[in-house]
This record gives sequence, C-alpha cells and structure tokens, in this order.
Amino acid sequence: MIDAGLPEALPLSFHPVDAVLDVQGEDLCRLDATTITVWGVTLDGPQACQDRCRSFLSDEESARANRFIRDEDRRRYIVAHGCLRVLLGHYLNVEPGAVTLQLGPAGKPVLCRTTHGGDLSFNLSHAHGLALIAIAQGREVGIDLERIRPDVEVEKLSHRYFAPLEQAMIMESAQEQRPARFFRYWVAKEAVLKAQGVGLRSLSQCEVLLAADGAEAEVLAPADSLRRDSWTIRFLSCGDGWDGAVAAQGKDWTARGGLVR
Repeated sequence: MIDAGLPEALPLSFHPVDAVLDVQGEDLCRLDATTITVWGVTLDGPQACQDRCRSFLSDEESARANRFIRDEDRRRYIVAHGCLRVLLGHYLNVEPGAVTLQLGPAGKPVLCRTTHGGDLSFNLSHAHGLALIAIAQGREVGIDLERIRPDVEVEKLSHRYFAPLEQAMIMESAQEQRPARFFRYWVAKEAVLKAQGVGLRSLSQCEVLLAADGAEAEVLAPADSLRRDSWTIRFLSCGDGWDGAVAAQGKDWTARGGLVR
C-alpha cells in the first residue's frame, strides 16, 4: 500500500474486458485538447473475449503474441492490445481491426497519420493482469503501471537509475515506506520516457521533481535532452499495492478516468 507520505492521486477503476469490448461510441468520455482520458482494464477474462481481441490484431501483433512462452503472458498481451484497438477504433470511427499503427521516430507505437490523420495519441501499460490505456488529443502521452514489490532492491536500483536528489528523497523515508516511494519515482520516469519512446537507458537523465502536494510532478532535464520540453506527470490511484502515472507535454491538461460516463 502507498504510504501516508504519498497523497491521494486520481482514483481509477479497472473494468472487465467484456465491458470494454461491448462499449458503444456514445458511451465513451469525449476527448478534448485539455483532458487526457485513462482507462483501467482487467486482462483475465473469458476465452470468448480473448478470441474477439485476437481477431482485431494485426499480423505483426499476432506474430508477437505467438512468441510468448507462457500462455498467461500471451493471453494478456492479446487482450490488452485488443482493448486498445477497440477504444481507438471508436474515436477514429473505424473497426478495431482497421486501426493502423506504425513505429514513430523513437520507436514508440503511433497511429498511422496517412491513414487516420488527426492528432490522436495513445499509450498502453500492462502488468500482472491489469492494464492502463491513455488517449490524448494534440499532445504526446505516456503511461506506466507497476505493482509495488516490497522486496525490490531500493538502494541498488535507485543508485543505478535515479538522480542524487531522488535517491536522497527515497532513502530519507522510513524503511517500510521506501518501496512505495521508489515506485512513485519509477512510474513517473517511465511515463515520461514512454511518451518520448525512449528506454531505460535514459532513466538517470530524467529527473523528477515532486510537487508540494505529491500528487503530480515536473521533469528536470538538461537543455539538450530529448525531454527539454515542458512535461507534467500526474499520479493515478490504482488500488492497494499498485502505483501508476500519466505524463504529457505542457501543464494545461487534466487526467480523468474512463470508460463510460
């Protein structure tokens, strides 16, 4: 559970897979330029839902799903990506299987602009049977979801990936609070880096400055960094033992939970 030193974040509900697959376009929260919508989805659903999701995937996604060794990982990948396609399809007014994705310059999956046009962006994170999907308009977005593991090697990983000030903030916490504090920084960094499409190698270059209330954060980065633009991070309350964050360019936006009104 997140400790008392980490304030309340945006509360999210995780919806069953069949609720996502059966949602109607008119039930979805309306997107606008200042609001990022985040959906929580449970990935362990009935076989019929998995079959529907698989039918939406591209050939490349299907091939990747088939490369998973564990059946559980394969099922969850299929459902997560199928649900993403359903939501994107509603906003684009196309069938889920007609959503065309490609890799952006930094390797991040993006919508094919020549096919769909517009300025819709998205990001997906899934872990241990849960998924978060963020969809935004007119700005890049990244999202991360992590299960807070009490056995994480906080000191070792903080020293390897975090800036000195971040390390100090974590290690100044009480021993039992350090894992939660560590993962709060981790999800914040990952959300920003996923929005940029860069990997773990950049974790140490992305320094997070928690706001006074701790419910959001800003990014401090060198002037020549890929992250030189203004980025804001807002934290997500995903239930006991979990932490999440969504990051986007600028400060003039808020996050709200989907799926239906």
